[in-house]
Amino acid sequence: MRVGRPSTRANPVTPPHPADALIARLERRQAVVAVLGLGYVGLPLVEALVQAGFAVVGFDIDADKVAALRRGESYLGPFASERVRALLDSDRFTPTSDAAALGDAEVHLLCVPTPLTPTREPDLTAVAAAGRTVAEHLRPGRLVVLESTTYPGTTRQVLLPLLRRPGLVLGENLFVAFGPEREDPGNRDFSTRRIPRLVGGLDDASGRVAVALYRQALDHVVPVRNAEVAEASKLLENTYRAVNIALVNELKMLYDRLGIDVWEVIDAAKTKPFGFQAFYPGPGWGGHCIPVDPYYLAWLGRQVGYPARFAELAGEVNDALPHYVAGKLADTLAEEGKALAGSRVLLIGMAYKRDVDDVRESPGLELLALLERLGARVAYHDPHVPRLAREGRPVLESGPLTPEGLAGQDAVIVVTDHAACDWEMVAAHARLVVDTRNALRAVRGPRAKVVGA
Repeated sequence: MRVGRPSTRANPVTPPHPADALIARLERRQAVVAVLGLGYVGLPLVEALVQAGFAVVGFDIDADKVAALRRGESYLGPFASERVRALLDSDRFTPTSDAAALGDAEVHLLCVPTPLTPTREPDLTAVAAAGRTVAEHLRPGRLVVLESTTYPGTTRQVLLPLLRRPGLVLGENLFVAFGPEREDPGNRDFSTRRIPRLVGGLDDASGRVAVALYRQALDHVVPVRNAEVAEASKLLENTYRAVNIALVNELKMLYDRLGIDVWEVIDAAKTKPFGFQAFYPGPGWGGHCIPVDPYYLAWLGRQVGYPARFAELAGEVNDALPHYVAGKLADTLAEEGKALAGSRVLLIGMAYKRDVDDVRESPGLELLALLERLGARVAYHDPHVPRLAREGRPVLESGPLTPEGLAGQDAVIVVTDHAACDWEMVAAHARLVVDTRNALRAVRGPRAKVVGA
């Protein structure tokens, strides 16, 4: 029996699925990652990715931001310039406003604004623009993740159609997911790396690839069934906060009428070790998510014929707070025989929360505009916001906080309780203080007339 010689032809090797190939490159930190939008979300994300060993292209349409980063300068208060210089020194970060640089990236992370229109409906202009920009440079085997807060269905119904190109098939050689940012500017306890990240793909392969990416750079990744679950979870998180902020703001106004100190009530209630979480009142609400997300949810409810009444009511209550504060000031001045029109009023704090420089959706902006319309002569002090640009209005500059300056005001309104402000000096030298943050509660010694609002 003749035995043939063994074949020298190699057995054909099945190439890995594009999802597995990209996951392997991610796990070896070989894939180039592009972050679109270098604001409060995008820039810290760049840092986490670079520290994990990825080469990162940082893209922003604002050429001034890109130029500042290339000089090693930060334009975000919580993100020091030293951190920018460390990114540049790593040789793994390339800031650019040239979209052609996106062609080298295998991963595109969209960290762009999702504000409201003037009629309080979702404004996805930036998402659509970013999607079109990525699509122009998209090749097979790429991952695209939307991180911007939005309503359920956005990734699938708005972003995906913009990415479709001949030869690109979702789940085969195109992977799309939603991984909502959960940034809290100024919170030193939770950095981008430490905040658990929800990730939901438009299909199973997309979810696997997106989870693989984030697991290389973040401490905790929480896979969910799909993008819609992740989108809905982010709206729930922020609407939960908005509703509770509205509740405590409404109780503040009610208890004030009853002569009850809401701050004492909260201190008493939070001694309960279960079933209660303390929220605190203020002059309204602010930031990039909480004043926006309930309206996204309410809009979505109207689209499907089920009004989200709690979300809408929270918006109405919180939006009314600047008017309540202005009314409180006007009533207190009237008790002293003064009119609000023509009175000198100093706003302390313009950022939306303590110890940050972020003025997005800040109630201070609404309060400033409202007082000016009512005829008050308004100035402001904020150690974190040196200049305030307003559309169609002159630029305002933060004034110094001095005994003489305080004494020269008819009233002071505490909008934001920054730690850097000398509250004892405020209490000692101001004539009247409308304290929306309870900042002067612990001040001892000489005191101005202080009213809560």
